[in-house]
Amino acid sequence: MGKGDPNKPRGKMSSYALFVQTCQEEHKKKHLDSSINFVEFSKRCLERWKTTSAKEKLKFEDKAKSDKDKKGKKKDRNAPKRPPSAFFLFCSEHRPKIKSGHPGLFVVETAKKLGEMWFGQSAKDKQTYEQKAVKLEERYEKGIAAYRAKGKSEAGKKGSKKNKPEDEEEEEEEDEDEGEEGEDEE
Repeated sequence: MGKGDPNKPRGKMSSYALFVQTCQEEHKKKHLDSSINFVEFSKRCLERWKTTSAKEKLKFEDKAKSDKDKKGKKKDRNAPKRPPSAFFLFCSEHRPKIKSGHPGLFVVETAKKLGEMWFGQSAKDKQTYEQKAVKLEERYEKGIAAYRAKGKSEAGKKGSKKNKPEDEEEEEEEDEDEGEEGEDEE
């Protein structure tokens, strides 16, 4: 019945939604192979909800309240950011060219053009972006290992200020290397 990613986190459920979910589970147990007519099933659930005692409803309301109280993991802004894939590196390089050539394109159309360009690239052309992606992934792995070793709170306070200049220097060196490579290719 459900489509999409089964690992996707659910939203907060209301007491009625939890009630419908239990009704659905009961229905599945009683009628293993029969399909559910959603409209009729919803009407029956609503009627059953209206006739449910306040004591029973309280159980579902408590479950809903505890569901709302759950908080998701907060992202640490000081944690290393995931590196872009080879395709995203390609896109970041070619998007300005497409935008300047076709200023009226919508985001979706631009993305389609970039996808077509990427699939039109030879394996040799893609390899440069894949190598850059591998280097960035290695740097990310080192950064995340250091981040986890120091502990999230310490890395955020101490590590971010000290490591920034080194990271910036490395990026500048890579940018210079890329500039030299780009000149050779043209």
